[in-house]
Amino acid sequence: MPDSAMMSKNGMLTTIHTRISADPFTANYDLAGKELGRGKFAVVKKCIEKATRKQYAAKFLRKRRRGKDCRMDILNEIAVLESAKANPYVVALHEVYETNTEIILVLECAAGGEIFDQCVTDDGTAFTEKDVIRLAKQILTGVAFLHRNNVVHLDLKPQNILLTSARPLGEIRIVDFGLSRRMDNITEVREIVGTPEYVAPEILNYEPISTASDMWSIGVLTYVMLTGQSPFVGENNQETFLNTSQVNIDYSQDTFEGISSLAVDFIKSLLVKNPRKRATADESLNHPWLNSLPHPHSHPHLHARSASSLDEPEMSQSESEPESPAPSPELDLIGSYLMCPGQGELKTGRAAFSFSESPFPTRPEIQQELMC
Repeated sequence: MPDSAMMSKNGMLTTIHTRISADPFTANYDLAGKELGRGKFAVVKKCIEKATRKQYAAKFLRKRRRGKDCRMDILNEIAVLESAKANPYVVALHEVYETNTEIILVLECAAGGEIFDQCVTDDGTAFTEKDVIRLAKQILTGVAFLHRNNVVHLDLKPQNILLTSARPLGEIRIVDFGLSRRMDNITEVREIVGTPEYVAPEILNYEPISTASDMWSIGVLTYVMLTGQSPFVGENNQETFLNTSQVNIDYSQDTFEGISSLAVDFIKSLLVKNPRKRATADESLNHPWLNSLPHPHSHPHLHARSASSLDEPEMSQSESEPESPAPSPELDLIGSYLMCPGQGELKTGRAAFSFSESPFPTRPEIQQELMC
């Protein structure tokens, strides 16, 4: 249980244990290669520690955003990373530096990039159902650890799940804890936070945030990994929010061609409007789909998906930080570690949202910005 004295009223941690160095970052690290990602208030670059020659990812975060001091938001991210130090599926924090204008997080470098990239690929390397089962187990194991420690990520999406290696498929690392909150049994946290296509209905309704809010996002994330489609995305944010609130989702055979019914059942256990009826991370890890033996020929989901599925195995069993331009007044780009610009052609945005006008005219009270 978190110490309430260490938490602000909105679930943000206010105390960290990591030493923040005032030494020049470049005294200990060489920047290497191109940027890994860029957003309005952060840029991520690959770097090499001079003393060890090890590679890391340096996340440069602006302390002032839209004229507001956001240092405490960055300290919250550091505190969450500290609390997840023993979690093998959360990106590791190595060191922290601070300048007059920035805080620099030196993070583990996950060289395989975002799982988003393989959700949208056309080159035959898209995830098979077997791949998705493996990745989903890791994501759920990592999230279950966070939830047991009362931490809610609040921005789980393909852009915030990195791979240690793309080919062969490595392990996942959960990144970007800038929106994370820590819950307790006393204080309710209500905020409009997340990314439009992945945000849970209770958040849109300004109801209390809970660990169940992450489980909704994992349901959407699994749908995207299996089908290459974003289930709730609309022509604009308002339509996306309406689809989410009404749980308008396509479970048709065309969408899930070649995907097992167990996979669909798994998604249905998470995309439940009532958060109390949603499967937890630990319950999801025990779902039959994650404990099935997928066929080795489960096909990539884009364009060339096989008609076979886990339900109907084939006979053959052979193995074979300057600001970047904002895309619209409503959207602030935040990508992986990391705040990266969009990649690929998945029907999905990469943006955290803030309301310049209410998505639902009947709820003017939730006109507030998502992020500092």
